[in-house]
Amino acid sequence: MEKKVYNGEEGEDHFKYHSTTLIPLLTPYKLGIFQLSHRIVLAPLTRQRSYGNVPQPHATLYYSQRSTRGGLLISEGTVISETGKGCPCTPGIWTREQVEAWKPIVNAVHDKGGIFFCQIWHSGRVSTYDYQPNGEAPISSTDKPLKLQLRAGGIELNAYSPPRRLKAKEIPEVVNDFKVAAMNAIEAGFDGVEIHGAHGYLIDQFLKDRVNDRTDEYGGSLENRCKFALQIVEAVCSAIGPHRVGIKLSPFDTYNDAVDSNPLELGLYMAEALNQNGISYIHMVVPRWEATEDPSDDDDVLLPIRKAFKGCFMVGGGYNRKTGSKVVEENRADLVAYGRSFLANPDLPKRFELNASLNEYNRETFYTDDPVVGYTDYPFLEETA
Repeated sequence: MEKKVYNGEEGEDHFKYHSTTLIPLLTPYKLGIFQLSHRIVLAPLTRQRSYGNVPQPHATLYYSQRSTRGGLLISEGTVISETGKGCPCTPGIWTREQVEAWKPIVNAVHDKGGIFFCQIWHSGRVSTYDYQPNGEAPISSTDKPLKLQLRAGGIELNAYSPPRRLKAKEIPEVVNDFKVAAMNAIEAGFDGVEIHGAHGYLIDQFLKDRVNDRTDEYGGSLENRCKFALQIVEAVCSAIGPHRVGIKLSPFDTYNDAVDSNPLELGLYMAEALNQNGISYIHMVVPRWEATEDPSDDDDVLLPIRKAFKGCFMVGGGYNRKTGSKVVEENRADLVAYGRSFLANPDLPKRFELNASLNEYNRETFYTDDPVVGYTDYPFLEETA
């Protein structure tokens, strides 16, 4: 049977017809106004190589390496304001300099035929005085300090400064910061934005009832706890259009000490509420962190949320070629986001097509500030042959 399969060659049609078994991950998908040629998405990955919070020229090569015609990329977490910073060398999108610095990076992705969304992010209490303007306390839904945390991968311990609970009258200012960041992203050339509402950062600090201890209209009931996130979505949609908006959520995840007593109820409420906005997609994190676990074991947990949401449903968190294809084939997700494997294999779609072996990632270079090592030096398939 004739099938369309990604050939990975530059300067030619992205797909060619030949006789083969087409894995579900390599089938086309219509994401609103965007026609995707496959369902393998570059997950947002913090890289900490944006010196002074300004995107650097070496990011142009990094993202273009991972671009394919009709492939979706999501940028690393990009800070929306001075108060949003939580770790060193993360890019921002609140200044003119930052917007201009993103433009050649976005252009490089588009030159390869890729589709590029910017993940807009505020770290909330996952921060320290050192990263805040005038050495002030990080802002959050609460004034409860974050417990001492192991950094991703268990590399080192992070001690965070006690946060300051946002006053209700201040919240519209933060909502507006997200709106302006989204507008700046579109000005920089991005095709859309992904609102970072996961992993214990600011939005998640409002969503989760073990973090949010407010007694005002932004705390207490599930509806109140979700109000901040939904106000941000509404503001961003009004500014750039819902077809250019996605959101990342992790109701089952406990990273950064963000726990909810009823994560399924939280996920279902958000999915049903987001249907009203008509956003492009939900990016849902499967509730697993150990690399030895099979993420498909958690598909049943996410399935009710998948059924409740009427738009595109993206999943991420430890999928490989087999499990990613399985979740698409069984209609448990439309798209699958790959992080560490896409980092170590800039030609991941081609490797999946050929069922080729993968480069191993080097965890020790995940968060260095080197512009090459652990960033743009992972070899392509033809370089390892």
